[in-house]
Amino acid sequence: MRTRANRAASPSFPTIDYDDLLATARDQSPTSIAHYLHRRLSSEWCDMYVAAIARPCNIVRFRSRTFEYLYDLYSELEATGEIPYDQTVEDRVVAVLGTSETADNLRYRNRTPGWIDDAGELVATSRDKGHFIAHCIGGGRDLNIFSQDRNLNRGWSPQGKTYRRMEKFCQEHSGTFCFSRPLYADASSVPRWLEFGVLENDETLWVEVFDNIDDASVK
Repeated sequence: MRTRANRAASPSFPTIDYDDLLATARDQSPTSIAHYLHRRLSSEWCDMYVAAIARPCNIVRFRSRTFEYLYDLYSELEATGEIPYDQTVEDRVVAVLGTSETADNLRYRNRTPGWIDDAGELVATSRDKGHFIAHCIGGGRDLNIFSQDRNLNRGWSPQGKTYRRMEKFCQEHSGTFCFSRPLYADASSVPRWLEFGVLENDETLWVEVFDNIDDASVK
């Protein structure tokens, strides 16, 4: 078992030794590696997120088709009066993980204020209405939508081409375990980086970290 990973795009951040995790999955759950990864990753990512954030967190879980969304519903703490209101802190996704499947035939429109549906572009910006998990592999709506660098989302940049190859693999191999973990540099809901992972047919865990800003500004 091996892990293929590229972390050159990001600075150091709390992460998991995927080689060690895969070895443990084989020892403890040889018939259901994907199930083991799902359980361990969801738990460890939540712990890492809470440890890295210097404020209260309110992580909740949502299911949408074959994917689970881990979500920091910070505004609920504000609404109940547990903490004072802070306009700089936004509710945001901690991670999404599950198995790919064929997309719905139904397309969704006009779901989220501020987005342009047809082109998938954010108003007056060079960014897109991205999806943590692509709609074509079973990703949902609402929580699944975020502000994504257009070059990455559309496969125009070198990183974008790799990103699209990973999504295409999941699309062509229904039932593939995959995940998307946003990594933040501030308190907003816009990730600075995206960690995307795919469990390949040979039990390789292919993990890449992508910049979620214009490539031209990446040094």
